[in-house]
Amino acid sequence: MRNAARNAALVFLAARFGTGCGSTRNAPTSPYTPASEAERNTTKAERLTREAASLIATDLATAEAFLREALAHDLYFGPAHNNLGVVFLKREMHYEAAGEFEWAKKLMPGHPDPRVNLALVLDDVGRTEEALASYTAALEVCPGYVPAIQGLALTTLRAGRDDPKLADWLDTIAIQGETPEWSDWARGKLVGQADRD
Repeated sequence: MRNAARNAALVFLAARFGTGCGSTRNAPTSPYTPASEAERNTTKAERLTREAASLIATDLATAEAFLREALAHDLYFGPAHNNLGVVFLKREMHYEAAGEFEWAKKLMPGHPDPRVNLALVLDDVGRTEEALASYTAALEVCPGYVPAIQGLALTTLRAGRDDPKLADWLDTIAIQGETPEWSDWARGKLVGQADRD
């Protein structure tokens, strides 16, 4: 279920930006060379990010190239950082992924997705406490956010912890899970808990 949690969250975030196309001429040569406010082109960055999102599931190299180009047009475009983090996480480049999700968190303070993605990275590298804190931060930004609830429940159970909110989380996932697999998983855990009571 751990890989299913990561893939469900990553696919959800990548698909969120849809599809599109954009011109790539006259872009700065590096996303780390900040453009002046007048030189920033958020429209091109958004178009390239959408194009990359449509490729994340099938062509990571091209998606990464589009995202780097998007950041060359606007270094401060949070969704491009988030999706570049998704590319890095799919490649198991945890340090790079975490850095991009941190950027995205700062640039998208009201959005839970970078926090959920950062939690996935932290969980992958065995930093359970920090992963739980990042999932919780996602719920503070967006109460009831199902991907964060799924991550909290899964990480809590895998760590062998007991949380008074666990039954509520499992109920939510059983009803609102992002996929039928998530709903079935939660129902199975609820039945297992009932058998122990």
